[in-house]
Amino acid sequence: MRTPAGPVTNGDVAERLLFMSRLLEIAGEDRYRSEAYERAARQVDRLSFPVAGLDVEALVRIPGIGARIAGQIREIVETGSFRELDDLRAAVPGSVVELLGVPGLGPRTLHTLWKRLGILTVDDLERAVKGRRLRALKGFGPKREAAIERGIRQFRRRSDGMTRPQADAVLAGVAALFPDGQYAVAGSYRRGASTVDGLAIVAAGDRAALVRRLFAVAGVGETAEEVSLFAGGARLNVRFTDPGRCGTALLWATGSAGFLERMGEAALAQGYRLAPGGLVDCSDGRLQTFESEEEVFAFLGMAAVPPELREDRGEVDLALRHALPDLVDLADIRGDLHAHTAASDGRQSLEDVAEAGDARGYEYIVVTDHSSRVSPEALARQQADIEQVNRRHACQLLAGSEVDIRSDGTLGYPNRVLAGLDLVIASVHSGFSQGEDVLTRRVLTAMENEHVDVIGHPTGRLLGRRPPYAIDLVRVIEHAAVTGTALEINASPHRLDLEDIYIWRAKKRGVKLAAGTDAHRVSEFSNMRYGVLLARRGWCTPGDIVNTLSLSELMEWRS
Repeated sequence: MRTPAGPVTNGDVAERLLFMSRLLEIAGEDRYRSEAYERAARQVDRLSFPVAGLDVEALVRIPGIGARIAGQIREIVETGSFRELDDLRAAVPGSVVELLGVPGLGPRTLHTLWKRLGILTVDDLERAVKGRRLRALKGFGPKREAAIERGIRQFRRRSDGMTRPQADAVLAGVAALFPDGQYAVAGSYRRGASTVDGLAIVAAGDRAALVRRLFAVAGVGETAEEVSLFAGGARLNVRFTDPGRCGTALLWATGSAGFLERMGEAALAQGYRLAPGGLVDCSDGRLQTFESEEEVFAFLGMAAVPPELREDRGEVDLALRHALPDLVDLADIRGDLHAHTAASDGRQSLEDVAEAGDARGYEYIVVTDHSSRVSPEALARQQADIEQVNRRHACQLLAGSEVDIRSDGTLGYPNRVLAGLDLVIASVHSGFSQGEDVLTRRVLTAMENEHVDVIGHPTGRLLGRRPPYAIDLVRVIEHAAVTGTALEINASPHRLDLEDIYIWRAKKRGVKLAAGTDAHRVSEFSNMRYGVLLARRGWCTPGDIVNTLSLSELMEWRS
C-alpha cells in the first residue's frame, strides 16, 4: 500500500486555486482575495509550460501570481494541497460546497443562504423554497425562487456523481490525513469508473492514531472497522485493517459486488470463505491472511484480475484459466488523435501542441480544429504551418479536422477538402433534441463517407451538465464494423465518452477504438490517462486502440 503518486499538472494546480477562490466567496471573505486566486488559476491554466518545475522566484514573475500564492503553488506541487485551503475546507461544511452543483447558485448566493437561513444541504434548500422563505431575502423574488427550484430538480436528476478530476482533487488532500502513506484507494474509483458516488480508502497502521487524526479534521461517524467523513465536499469512507490483512481488505473494498460474489464462489470451490480479513478455511475455521491482493489470487490459483475488469463480466472464470487479456497501458499510446488550437476554440498554438507531444514522447498528435470555425482556406494555411512546425520537433503534427455532422448526415467540409487531410473525426455538435432514429441515421450516413476515420464523442454527453443524446449505439457499432470506422474514446474528464460497456461491445465486433483527449490547452493532454482507464474497463488490448500504432502504421490503417 502506498500513497497515490503522479506528476502535478497545471490543471491540478489551477483546480485547487479556483476551489480556494470559491470557498473564500462562500465563507464571505474579502472579494479581492477570491478574485486573486481566480486570476492565478486562469493564468496557471493558460501556461504552456509546467509550473511544477518552477521555484517561488520564477512563479512571482508570472503576471497575476504574488508571493503568497506562489508559495502555495509550491506547496500544492510538493504535497497535493496547501494548508490555507485545508483549513478553509474544514471551516466550510462540505454539504454547502456541494450546493455549487445546483444551477443558478453561485458562491456569494450560497454564503447568504448559509449564513442568513442556515441552509446546509439541498434538502434544506428545497424546504426553504417550498416554504417561500427565500423571498424574505433581498434580491430573492418569485422569479429567482422559481429558477432555484428548477435548479434543484436538475441537480436531483443527476446521478453521475463526482467526475474523476473532482475525485482526484479530494484525494490530493488525503495524503495530509495519512502522513505515513499507509493507505490505498478502493471502490469504483480504483475500478476506473467514469464517475464516482463516494470514495473508499483502506488504511493500515495505528488505528487509534488514525481515528484521532481523522476526527480532528472532519469525522462524522465511526464503527469498529470504519470511519466516515467529509473531505473536500465529498464523502470518504475509511476502512481500517492490519498490514498483514491488506490483501483481502483491499479486494473487498474495491468490489464490485458481482465480482466479489464470483470470487466467493471460486474460494468456496476450494474450501474457503472469502471475508474482508482473509480466507476462512471451511473445515476448521482457520483464517489465512494476505498482505497483498496478488497473494490472494495466487493462493486460489488465479491470475491477478486488474481492478478495471472487476465488474462480473466473466473475468473470474478467465482468471482461473489464466486467460485474461493483456490490457492496454498508458505507455502503449504513441500519439493523441484529437486536439484543438487557437485556430478554432483552443488555447494553444501549433508549436505548443508539438512541444506537448515531445514532452510525452509521442510520435504524433492530430490537430483537429472544428470545421465550423476554420474555413477551407484557413485549413490549407494551417497545413502549411504544420509542415514548418514539424521540422523542429520529433513529435509530428498531423493535419486533421473535427468536422461537423450536419442534420442530414452531410459533413462540414466538402470531400475535396477532407481528401487532403491526414485524419478526419466526424462529430455531432447540434440538433441534440432530434429523435433516436433521426440522430442515429445522421451518424450512420457520416460513417459511409470514405474520408471519415473516427466518430467523435459518440453520445455527446457532458458529465453532470448534459445527458447523452438519443442514439442507438448498438446500430452504430454494427455499422462501424462494416465501414471500418473507429469510435472515439473521448478522454476529456467532462465527457469520458464511450462508456465501458459499449467499448467492450465494439471490441467484440472488431471495431477499432481511438483514444483522444480533445485537448484545448496543453494541460489537457495529460487526460489521456482517463481514456486509457476507460479502454481497460472495456477489455481493450493495445491492438484494439488505433493510436497504439506507429505513425507509419497509423497512415496505413487510415488508407
